Amino acid sequence: MHDSENNTHESPQNSSSSEPNNQIPETSQPTYQPRPSHPMTTRAKNGIFKPKTYNTEKSLSLDTPSSVADALNNHKWKQAMQEEFNALMRNQTWCLVPPYQNVKLVGNKWIYRIKQNSDGSINKYKARLVAKGFLQTEGIDYQETFSPVVKAATIRIVLSLVVMNNWKLRQVDINNAFLNGELSETVYMSQLEGFENSEHSNYVCKLKKALYGLKQAPRAWFEKLRTVLESWQFTRTRSDTSLFFKRSGNDMILLLIYVDDIIVTGNNNAEIEQLISNLSSTFALKDLGNLNFFLGIEVIRNDETLVLSQSKYIKDLLAKFDLRDCKGTDTPLATTEKLSKNMGEVITDATQYRKAIGGLQYAVLTRPEIAYAVNKLSQFMANPLQPHWIACKRVLRYLKETIDYGLTFRRSEFVDLVIYTDAD
Repeated sequence: MHDSENNTHESPQNSSSSEPNNQIPETSQPTYQPRPSHPMTTRAKNGIFKPKTYNTEKSLSLDTPSSVADALNNHKWKQAMQEEFNALMRNQTWCLVPPYQNVKLVGNKWIYRIKQNSDGSINKYKARLVAKGFLQTEGIDYQETFSPVVKAATIRIVLSLVVMNNWKLRQVDINNAFLNGELSETVYMSQLEGFENSEHSNYVCKLKKALYGLKQAPRAWFEKLRTVLESWQFTRTRSDTSLFFKRSGNDMILLLIYVDDIIVTGNNNAEIEQLISNLSSTFALKDLGNLNFFLGIEVIRNDETLVLSQSKYIKDLLAKFDLRDCKGTDTPLATTEKLSKNMGEVITDATQYRKAIGGLQYAVLTRPEIAYAVNKLSQFMANPLQPHWIACKRVLRYLKETIDYGLTFRRSEFVDLVIYTDAD
């Protein structure tokens, strides 16, 4: 007993008690095993145990502020709001005027979002001022609406051409794109919460430029961009109004527009650089270089192939419906099950079903093999039943099983058109 107690007092944990800064409390130390026979000296052999440290930037919560007061108390969000406000002031988005009688005011609110990279790390904290456009009246506050969104089929066709011809693929992001649109209507807005003018606190904002949230903002931005591109001899295609091209002899430049994200490609690299330079001198933009992450889609490219992957998007979709740890399946839809509108019980939350179908519809962009299943399930969105929800979760489980799959474009020659069909 005495020998055992002496050995206990001479354990490495106690032998290094003269260096308390290198130790954690004794109660939290792991049980020390006998020393191995090898001569290597380690911290553990010397009784030094340090608590684990974590990268606080990566472990930050992705929760956004619930109020303006909460955001102003956080230096990261406050800085993001200040940057947005400064951009609005530089752009001369509005002017303060005395309030008039019987003038309809449009409210506004701050929207907070954490933008992430393709690997899930934090890219930036984004604060956006948004007008409450739902208070506007059609025919009075605005006339027509339109948002420049390139079609999914157009993206796939252009990427096929890029791989076939080994073209460069560049991406630019227009900063505060909607603020470039000129308003033709008169719109009054209340002052920004947290940034009120102390000398004229009762004044209102008379908008001179478009603002996010206004019904006419996307159309105003697109009209501004279209006018600029056409002045540079670009032509809008008839099949897709968000695809512009410029042809000069054997040279051709293609420009795809998805609201404020722009993809540029073509067979003349000097012309591409000149176009990006012209856009930079006309609009405030961020040159993102070669295309690698676009609208939640990761672009992986080498000499012979280009792969579109939505792995991160699918992971987020699974987490949204609490299926991150679900069991995967090999097929998106059961071949023996026939779905109809008169089978099973009504589900408790039809909105949940519609959100899942909407998420799956976007995943079809790079996962065309689920197109039939998603199309079939979309037919029951008006009144989804329990079997429909089970089938919807099966598609999600299939994506979990095949999360690393993607749409691959391979370089080949334009020789023959090969068609595959299932003639059943």
